[in-house]
Amino acid sequence: MAITAAEVKALRERTGAGMMECKKALVEAGGDIELAVEVLRKSGQAKADKKAGRVAAEGRIVVAQDAAAAVIAEINCETDFVANDSNFTDFAELLARTVLAERPADVAALMALEVDGTRLEQVRTDLVAKIGENVSVRRFAVVSPRGGLASYVHGTRIGVLIDVEGGDEALARDLAMHVAASSPVCVSADQVDPEVLAKEREILLDQARQEGKPEEIVEKMVEGRVRKYLAEITLVGQPFVKDPDLKVEKLLKQAGAAVHGFVRYEVGEGIEKKQDNFVEEVMAQVRGG
Repeated sequence: MAITAAEVKALRERTGAGMMECKKALVEAGGDIELAVEVLRKSGQAKADKKAGRVAAEGRIVVAQDAAAAVIAEINCETDFVANDSNFTDFAELLARTVLAERPADVAALMALEVDGTRLEQVRTDLVAKIGENVSVRRFAVVSPRGGLASYVHGTRIGVLIDVEGGDEALARDLAMHVAASSPVCVSADQVDPEVLAKEREILLDQARQEGKPEEIVEKMVEGRVRKYLAEITLVGQPFVKDPDLKVEKLLKQAGAAVHGFVRYEVGEGIEKKQDNFVEEVMAQVRGG
């Protein structure tokens, strides 16, 4: 099948592999980019799958909190300039406060709510007309803690809510800052999706076998690499950002504390953003003229 240059470029940006390797992987995968990423990882060609960390949209993360719960929400726009405009920030804060008060089931239910007699969807539409950019409400989460609740917003682009039982407010805030900086997937290994872990184990197994080691050595290598993988993606397995010699798990034990859960949002993560080619745009206008 024909593989386009755009598909090769997209795979190369995600994996860091060479152009020819990317094209071969896409051919082998029948044009399926997700399968091609897996092919490259198994062969050791991919440096990293950077899809999840790619930030492609603008906007801000907002947090609202009362005595019983907290809300974190992501609202998107098209440019940094609008993300800091007071009209946009007021709208974002209104949404967070409304979620906290009304607890809608999802974004559609939220936008159907009325505030001061006007549906929030109409408020959004009016805002778009006023600022000249598209505005979208992407997601929100409500956390009702089992322990104490801490929040942290880094600038306007990364926000964290964390539920910590035991310890003190300083510990909870430090842990929220750690989650913002280190981006763990979950609290502990028992929360990792079994399908995700099985796929990672399969990839690591293929990588190890290609090194030509005996099968019994391969198994030991894979187990060690799985442990390293779990340490990297779990909060308790990570080195604490304020003291890299101390694992978060040990920090919690020292404080007699436990983390029941957290939510981490980063503006635009996983959203594709159109990349405009300015030169081509100008040339198209010239040709059109």
